[in-house]
Amino acid sequence: MPSSKRADASASSQPSAVYVDTSALGRSLLDEPERTAIESALKTFERVVSSSLLRTELRRVGFRRQMLDRADALLAGVSLIKIDDEILSSAETITPSTVATLDAIHLATAVRLKDAGKLSALMTYDKQLADGAREHGIEVLAPS
Repeated sequence: MPSSKRADASASSQPSAVYVDTSALGRSLLDEPERTAIESALKTFERVVSSSLLRTELRRVGFRRQMLDRADALLAGVSLIKIDDEILSSAETITPSTVATLDAIHLATAVRLKDAGKLSALMTYDKQLADGAREHGIEVLAPS
């Protein structure tokens, strides 16, 4: 995966960061049509972040497809946020209720980053997660 570092410095005091979920990075792993657009969009951010859940999800896809090396290469460009009790507690009741369990962990992690002023956008192709992110004031990207 291309470096997640942005070539030009951000004008704001906070670095720009994008949260990426498995529906997005998995498309890159599996060389789906959106791959080039995803990787180009990721390069526009200084940091790419996700829950440590991404590691398990993406490596499982890589394992099933005999692509663990490629999955690990993609993960090398992502700063992974540890899942702690606070994130799990938040995920239990985060709105909307239509967000699936594992996606609720992604959403709770993204909301924590947004509330700390450390998140610019969330990249996902999952409709319920996208709706949840928008509900919490997070810009959603789905490059094509």
